[in-house]
Amino acid sequence: MAGRVEKVKNVVLVGQGGVGKTMLAEAMLHLTGRTTRLGGHAGTKPTLDYDAEEGSRGFSISTTIAPVTWEDTRINVLDAPCYPDFVGDAYAAMSAGETTLFMVDSTGPQTTTTRLWFAADELSVARAVFVNRLDKDDADFDLAMESLREHFGNRLGAVTIPMGTGSAFSGVIDVVHQKARRLVDGKPEVTDVPAEFADAAASARADLVDLVVEVDDELMMKYLEGEEISEQELEGLLARALRERVFVPVFAGSCVKEEGVVSLLDAIVNWFPTMADFGRIPLVNGEQLDISPDDDRPVAFVFKSLNDPQNGRLSFLKVLAGTLEPGLELTNARTRKAERLGHLYLMCGKETQDVKSAASGDIVVVPKLEAITGDTLSVTGKVEAAQFRFPNSLYRIAIEPDKRGTEDKLYTFLDKAADADPTLKVERVEDTGQTVISAIGEAQVSVLLDRLEDRVGITAHTVKLKIPYRETIRRVASAEGRHKKQTGGAGQFGDCWLRVEPNPGQGYEFVDEVVGGHIPRNFIPAIDKGVRETMADGVLAGYPMIDIKVAVYDGSYHPVDSNEMAFKTAARIGFQKAVGQAEPVLLEPMAHLEITVPDSYAGSVMGDISASRGRVEGMTAATGSEAGYTTIEATVPYAEVTDYSTRLRSLSRGTGEFELELSGYEQVPHDVQQRLAEEYQERRAAGER
Repeated sequence: MAGRVEKVKNVVLVGQGGVGKTMLAEAMLHLTGRTTRLGGHAGTKPTLDYDAEEGSRGFSISTTIAPVTWEDTRINVLDAPCYPDFVGDAYAAMSAGETTLFMVDSTGPQTTTTRLWFAADELSVARAVFVNRLDKDDADFDLAMESLREHFGNRLGAVTIPMGTGSAFSGVIDVVHQKARRLVDGKPEVTDVPAEFADAAASARADLVDLVVEVDDELMMKYLEGEEISEQELEGLLARALRERVFVPVFAGSCVKEEGVVSLLDAIVNWFPTMADFGRIPLVNGEQLDISPDDDRPVAFVFKSLNDPQNGRLSFLKVLAGTLEPGLELTNARTRKAERLGHLYLMCGKETQDVKSAASGDIVVVPKLEAITGDTLSVTGKVEAAQFRFPNSLYRIAIEPDKRGTEDKLYTFLDKAADADPTLKVERVEDTGQTVISAIGEAQVSVLLDRLEDRVGITAHTVKLKIPYRETIRRVASAEGRHKKQTGGAGQFGDCWLRVEPNPGQGYEFVDEVVGGHIPRNFIPAIDKGVRETMADGVLAGYPMIDIKVAVYDGSYHPVDSNEMAFKTAARIGFQKAVGQAEPVLLEPMAHLEITVPDSYAGSVMGDISASRGRVEGMTAATGSEAGYTTIEATVPYAEVTDYSTRLRSLSRGTGEFELELSGYEQVPHDVQQRLAEEYQERRAAGER
């Protein structure tokens, strides 16, 4: 990584699994001299996919950084994971980059690519595309361009095009400079465009000028009057159009052959934006932070946290303003606590390198900070950058340790993991007594359990979510609760008449209607307590009871044998008898779903909703940039959709998204109630709850 650094540019690599995203980063490391061989190819060890989990699973799990220097510019290449369950890391990485580079092959963009495209749009970052694997037999660059425009509109334009495809692929044509570029013995070679590609090169340049000339009124008038746009003018137009996010450059190449990568590096240096080009950063209060290279107020944003088994807790910082140095003390805007920067590292894969300082726009890694993903650090602690929106974590599963006595270690590990990964949430659910993990998908939880065993030395397993059913009654009923017990000494006696009635939406209500002193006032609270305890345990299937009004209206007592315990027991007996006559029913929580899928999958989704005892309540067709998608609103029993993230992924081939919110209770069908009641009786018979 020789040479001085005049400016810093951050480029995030995203794309569908298997299209060569990590290989592009490895090629950039090799061609810039950072590594001596192309990592991850022909048996060589990769620099970036170093995690053992990544090796065993065959895909990236966490964002890794490849800092390279090219033409006096440091390019921080962030290789983001794009397996669906770990796409949250890609969202975080895109928030730290100025440009997101989408990797595709000649089949064009697929599900994850499309999803991240709209996320990049929401983050207002510049976008570019690299069409890889053009040396494959079935490669077709024109088909890829057609597919890209079909998905993302007509603002995409080729800045390099391939010289041949498949076995005939021999390099790329630089459309801007009208030159052929290839590697010869690993060294870049630039020549005139071969005659057989001259027409295609000229046509591509004309198309490119048409796309970007409108960003400059003066040059557009010159162009319309028939004058030629020079190479220098075109590069300026490309830089401005990319910075203003009205144009998406498309590059051609093969990462395994390293063809087209040098052209990409040159383009990054010459016209990809820096952070200062955007000028301002949005803050949480709706204001903007003005930034410039001359600003000396240190401000840094934590876009990723990592619990590394070798280096401990690492925080990945994007320097928004000023200069960071070891020993600097900054205040966390969220906690209002001071945090000291002990070391600053440049990280390349798993290797760390101490640095003396980090200027505005750069990315460094700092160990042992308490800051979590999304925190902003500054001198005053009053600057707080607006956080990016992570994808919804709607895959929910309960987790239990395999051995008793390891609960505390499990909970500590889970809490630390959730601090590092905002797409992972841990919740202790009092209603069911379960520890519930919310994640994006199953693989994310599987990796979590593997790391628990590897790093903490304990094991755990997942179990199905318990559904928080409720019980209530449908009509009024009365019953006597009588408890009489005679022992050798003082006996026990309690007698009360209870009336129960539905109390929809009003919760539990207890009324004292006793007159004439049939039950002394000091025993009434014991009756109330006995009813509450019985309601908590349930009568029908062991679930808490809700929305019941209970009145005690008569009874009797013994001046010696009556006490609070006797009346509490009598209340339990009387309440159970009264509920048994009041048409007890089981209620289930309902989930309100908003599901967005491409129109072609809407029918399958609605059919699944009907098969899940749900009801569709509305449909809305999207317009504008999201045309072709339908949003379906539905209410479905929660018990039927605890696995909906997995199911929707299958129904929509990974293209669907949804939001879920619990929305009240409804009575379960008779067959479901009977099944749950029978299961409850079986558990009681076995001595379980």
